[in-house]
Amino acid sequence: HLIFIVKIKIIMNICIIGGGLTSLSLAKNLINKKINIHFYHKNKIKSLSSSRTIGISRNNLEFFTKEIYDISKKIFWEIKKIEIYSEKLQKENLLEFENNEESLFYMVKNDDLYESLLKKISKNKFFKKKIIKQNSFYTDLIKKNKYDLIINCDSNNFLSKKYFTKRINKDYDNLAYTTILKHKEIKNNVATQIFTKNGPIAFLPISNSETSIVCSLDIKNKKYNNNEVLDLINENNPKYQIQKILELSCFKLSSSNLRNYHYKNILAFGDLLHRIHPLAGQGFNMCIRDIKILSRIIQNKIDVGMELDSSILNDFEKQTKTKNFIYSNSVDFIYETFNFDKKNKSNSFNKILKIIGKNKNLTNYLIKLADRGLDF
Repeated sequence: HLIFIVKIKIIMNICIIGGGLTSLSLAKNLINKKINIHFYHKNKIKSLSSSRTIGISRNNLEFFTKEIYDISKKIFWEIKKIEIYSEKLQKENLLEFENNEESLFYMVKNDDLYESLLKKISKNKFFKKKIIKQNSFYTDLIKKNKYDLIINCDSNNFLSKKYFTKRINKDYDNLAYTTILKHKEIKNNVATQIFTKNGPIAFLPISNSETSIVCSLDIKNKKYNNNEVLDLINENNPKYQIQKILELSCFKLSSSNLRNYHYKNILAFGDLLHRIHPLAGQGFNMCIRDIKILSRIIQNKIDVGMELDSSILNDFEKQTKTKNFIYSNSVDFIYETFNFDKKNKSNSFNKILKIIGKNKNLTNYLIKLADRGLDF
């Protein structure tokens, strides 16, 4: 008797909605699996703000380069140490984090990463990019039901407003101001965060002659003009001989956690799932961890020859929702702790932090938490 083993090739089609870095990264991960991706976005994609940067943890960068796209190391800048100071203690060092063996995280300009990724993915036969021209697109998408999965990364479209409205929201009454300092060249691998009475200011190196600034200011009782923001940056400048400061950009800060991650075959993703304060630099890192988990679930289906269906979305929610909620609230707790201390005239909290900072086991735990999330 002859036995014929026939391997059936399942053609899978996924629709991704949203023109951001998270949606593009997810799309590249999925086309690597030879899944057809139809990538829809509202407007023509333009270059992102040149003053916006992101930090990517070492563990997440390893996943990104292996499972998404091995981007040139030239666009990443390694951070080997983090120093945290308080204005209350005359800018004394409260905490520092350092791993003598490896870098803590890597900085990259948003537009450099985005444009490099878009250039690579646009040439792939499994990728089709289309602009959403009419509002009827969303209702037609549901009626025609031609995709195995729909992944929605846009928090402001019809799908989000109809199916993903139940969330825990918080307005921080903060504005984040971002810019880039051009300065005299120095060895520049130490990130610095200073907690001031106006809010935290982060100095994040992106080269030996450039440093990204994220200045999160409380606007509940005071509004700031650009000159006042620049004055605060200059007053708290830890070491740089500034030659030029690029134009300031700003955006409102809020946090949110979605209660339901999916509806039928539609999955909410990216900032639609969770938005956090940039204090700990973990927003995009949380998105990469979500991509990692979703990628693993889909790959398991492919390996056993199963079709992609809504069971993937159930599995994804079970594996991520609780962890994302805990992690988001941990970042919020850090913000509220320092916010409370800002209003308190006593220096006792900062002195306690200095003592805690000497505990190597605790600082090593926090390094792992920032690097891997809750999966370590």
